[in-house]
Amino acid sequence: MITYENEKDGLIAIESEVQGIKNLVMGIADPILIIEQFIFNVKSNQPEIYKSLLKKNRDIIHGAFVLDDSGRKIIFRNTIELEGLIINDLESTLNSLGLLLSEYSDELIKFSKN
Repeated sequence: MITYENEKDGLIAIESEVQGIKNLVMGIADPILIIEQFIFNVKSNQPEIYKSLLKKNRDIIHGAFVLDDSGRKIIFRNTIELEGLIINDLESTLNSLGLLLSEYSDELIKFSKN
């Protein structure tokens, strides 16, 4: 479900309760589509959290965990080339995120509390 749309800036926010996705932001930065889902804030510098997230990145088929510019926000991010974009590309990203959130939720909740 689309919760926000700004055609001028090329931004859309969506959510899917079924997949645990809330306020996922998609933005066009030609020639790519950037997809980002805020996951949690890092409360203190804990290398074991970063190490665990980097290890988990190996298992993620589409997208990866990243830090924002402040180094405090953990975000799921994927980029897709706009040329030749098909709906399956977007669905694959959303399915990957949904699976990640369902399989890794206990760890993410624990990390968000530290």
